[in-house]
Amino acid sequence: MEEWRLHDAEYRLMEIVWEREPLTSTELYKLCGPALGWKKSTTYTMLRKLCERGLLRNEDSVVTAAVKREEAQRCESRAVVEKRFNRSLPQFVAAFLDDRRLSSQEAEELRRLIDSCQEKGGEEA
Repeated sequence: MEEWRLHDAEYRLMEIVWEREPLTSTELYKLCGPALGWKKSTTYTMLRKLCERGLLRNEDSVVTAAVKREEAQRCESRAVVEKRFNRSLPQFVAAFLDDRRLSSQEAEELRRLIDSCQEKGGEEA
């Protein structure tokens, strides 16, 4: 998978598209005004840049996402672990959980995720 990063403002624009796609570029800028405080020119500039990077499509003024929300979340999560936690997933999880208590359901879901990754040979070199 190609690695890329979204800046906060780009991610917020992507969220609007993910929630409402397909939408026209006019609908998008009308949503970005109140939601993000952007002018029409800012919205269109961001739209153009995200299209150039292959993250959005704007075909006949209809805007759709070229990447799924889940893919963006994976890239963002990996970037945080790599940059802030020296590529250590256990350090990230420990910092995230800190003093938080997990419900039995959350703990079981995490166990299943870990088991699933181990079954796939989930250790990274």
